[in-house]
Amino acid sequence: AGCALSLVASACGSDEASEPAATDGGTETEAPSTDAATEAPGTDGEAAAGGKAGFILPDSASSARWESFDRPLIEAACADAGIECVIQNAEGDKANMATIADQMIADGVGVLAIVNLDSESGAAIQEKAAAAGVKNIDYDRLTLGGSADVYVSFDNVAVGTAQGEGLIECFGGDTEGKTIIQLHGSPTDNNATLFREGYQAAIADAGFETVGEEAVPDWDNAQGGVIFEQLLTAADGNVDGVLVANDGLSLAAQAVLADAGLTVPTTGQDATLDGLRAILQGTQCMTVYKPVKVEAEGAVAAAAALLAGEEVEASATIDNEVTEIPYVQGEVTSIFVDNVSEVVADGFVDQAELCAGLEAECAAAGIE
Repeated sequence: AGCALSLVASACGSDEASEPAATDGGTETEAPSTDAATEAPGTDGEAAAGGKAGFILPDSASSARWESFDRPLIEAACADAGIECVIQNAEGDKANMATIADQMIADGVGVLAIVNLDSESGAAIQEKAAAAGVKNIDYDRLTLGGSADVYVSFDNVAVGTAQGEGLIECFGGDTEGKTIIQLHGSPTDNNATLFREGYQAAIADAGFETVGEEAVPDWDNAQGGVIFEQLLTAADGNVDGVLVANDGLSLAAQAVLADAGLTVPTTGQDATLDGLRAILQGTQCMTVYKPVKVEAEGAVAAAAALLAGEEVEASATIDNEVTEIPYVQGEVTSIFVDNVSEVVADGFVDQAELCAGLEAECAAAGIE
């Protein structure tokens, strides 16, 4: 499965690129910068040497991916590319992200990559960076109205499509008249808009009856649990499934369902350790695996190219509501209990951690 994943998706032409979308943030967490002398793929190692790139992650609360996966993978890719990278986390605070960006610009980064907390604040950061001669990268989330030189992410409509089709598969195709609740991602996150577009189109003709839906501000899992409890109460507890935008919110919904004595299919995204464990235990039906290694390496390759004054390799473009910019796009995979092993085989999660206390479930899923 890992070998089949590619940064260049053959189907990522103008249809996807023409649909801009929305995205996820906490206290400043600083990672050590990385130095190496190896040559970056597709760039002149000597030209890239001495270049510095700044990466600002959004938070550590909405998803385990940012600190557990993105940070170490970006660090490793920077070392391989021979560029110095400074990685910090805004911890969901827009003012904090702006302050971190100002400091990185003052410290001489040549490229700034951000995962915006919303397009307005992200665009303001990029405008400052561009004025200082710093190149911009939109990492994971597109900044509408921004000044990014390149966008590195996954096919986010396809992520939502996988969730909607996944929920249908969770019911074995018998969906007519089934009641569902939809728990959407942050309303200020363009990705969440695209996920929603994908899954609502996928379930449009499935015969589901949506008995409640709401977006969760800032992807806040605790708030998501409260919102879901209110939706479940309003539906008198009559729900057959839950279409949830990511694993963190899915786990919050599962906790509410458990308190109500219910177990129904739920969807997710990010293939987090806890999300995969929930799939093995039968409280979550599916998740969407986005190989962060592909995204991190793509962003670092783009940073190395920009630092070296070279063109970024991308097979698509996307409209950020200012202009068309290069779009480096990765592919995604739907994960159910019968293919959780693919995520393990790809090295995305540690088998011992995944299977601790779930040895029988792992064995049944073919994870030996």
